[in-house]
Amino acid sequence: MANKLKVTPLHDRVIVKADAAEEKTAGGIIIPDTAKEKPQRGTVMAAGTGKKDEPMTVKVGDTVLYGKYSGTEISIEGDDLLIMRESDILAII
Repeated sequence: MANKLKVTPLHDRVIVKADAAEEKTAGGIIIPDTAKEKPQRGTVMAAGTGKKDEPMTVKVGDTVLYGKYSGTEISIEGDDLLIMRESDILAII
C-alpha cells in the first residue's frame, strides 16, 4: 500500500476504506446521491495484532465485505474510514 497510516488499531480491530458507492445500475440508469446505498465492501488499510488466543485472519490490502451498519466512521488524515472488529467482517474477497 502506498499510503501508510500513522494509526495502529488495537487487538482485533481493523481500519477499512469503503469503496465508492455505485454511480449507475446494471441497466445504465444513473443513481442520484440521495438514493445511493452505503457501500458494504472496502479495503483493509490497517489491522491490529489480534486477541491473545486468536491471530488476525485479515491483513492490510485485503478486500472485504462487511455488514451494512458495521463499524464506526472516523476521519484520519482527510480520509473517511471505518474502524471495526474483525468479527464484523463477513468475507475476504
